[in-house]
Amino acid sequence: MPRPFMTDPAQLAALEGQQYVVFRPIDGVLRAYEAARRAVAPLLPTGATHPHAGHVTLRGFHEPRRVESLKNFIADWAAEQTPVTMNVDTLDGFPPPFRVAILRLARSPSLVDAYASLTHALERTDFARVGELPVDDWIFHMSVAYCGDMPDDRWSELHRTVTDSPLRSASEVLSEIEFVWYEQGEHRETFALDG
Repeated sequence: MPRPFMTDPAQLAALEGQQYVVFRPIDGVLRAYEAARRAVAPLLPTGATHPHAGHVTLRGFHEPRRVESLKNFIADWAAEQTPVTMNVDTLDGFPPPFRVAILRLARSPSLVDAYASLTHALERTDFARVGELPVDDWIFHMSVAYCGDMPDDRWSELHRTVTDSPLRSASEVLSEIEFVWYEQGEHRETFALDG
């Protein structure tokens, strides 16, 4: 059984009532992510949090009363999509106020197409989206560590160290996407990209 994405009680409480569409890398990209976590770990303050399992978020929602409708919508969308190629780009970070160390992914045509396709499909719905950006502004990434409470000087040091760290190239093709919802814990359903 796949590992849950989030296990920290505070993170789970903050995510209650939200839903996400995510990719779960399982090969080369996952190994690069795990190497990034090992590189960042010694720099983190006690209590810093991170995902329990690496993932790439394609979209977030806040639809606690329409989980089943949203899940069916995502299943239908996934059935029309083709597998997605992911390529590691670099270690980076989102600046204050976010302060998140990330493994940035290259904007492969299939990854961009998946995001754009989902955006287009969602335009015909009234599902409440969380943190949605236009495709040209979206940064495809895997969160390595959440450092929101870190003082600016420590964050700057961590960010500089992270961006100077060597990184092996890695890529993989993913043929599944997961629908994740938070309702008294984490729940997941996987859909094949069958297009």
